[in-house]
Amino acid sequence: MGTNGSTMLEPLRQGLPPVDPTAVSGSASCALPARYEAVRGARSFTRSTLSQWGLDERFDDVALVVSELVTNALRHALPDDARGTAGEPEAPVRLHLMRWSTRLVCAVRDPSEDRPGGSFTPERTDENCDLESGRGLFLVDSYSDTWGWHPLAGRLTGKVVWALFMLQD
Repeated sequence: MGTNGSTMLEPLRQGLPPVDPTAVSGSASCALPARYEAVRGARSFTRSTLSQWGLDERFDDVALVVSELVTNALRHALPDDARGTAGEPEAPVRLHLMRWSTRLVCAVRDPSEDRPGGSFTPERTDENCDLESGRGLFLVDSYSDTWGWHPLAGRLTGKVVWALFMLQD
C-alpha cells in the first residue's frame, strides 16, 4: 500500500469533468494480489483512507463500487493462470483513490486492454438488465456519479476503470 496516485492522474484527467489537477488534496494507492481475497483488502484500504479524509459517510457507496471494480479486474482482466499464484514480482491490479475538494475518484488499473463490461453501456441501462456480463458495472453506474475507462499509455499496458463521486462542499 502506498500513497502516490500521481501515475494515475494523467489518464484520468482525459475523461473526467474539468478539475484543477493541482487541487488534489489526497491520493492513496494499494497493490492487490491476483486472488479474490484481495477484494476484502481493497474494502479495508478504502475504509481507512476515507476515514483519514473525513469521508466515513461515503464508505458504503464507495466500498460497493470498489468491490465491483476490483472483482471485475480479478475475474475478467487476468489470465486464469495468474490468479492465486504466490510470489508474483508485481501485483497485476492496483486500486487508486484520489480526492479533490468536491470529488472522489476510485480507479482500478489492470493488465487487460479489453473494454470493461463486454456489451454493457451506461447509456442503454434498460437494455443491460438481461446481459450476463456487465451487471457489476450496472451497480457502479448506479452508485457513482459517473464512470469510465481508458487504456494506459507509455510503458504501462492495460487499462484504468474509474468511478467518480461528487462530494459536498
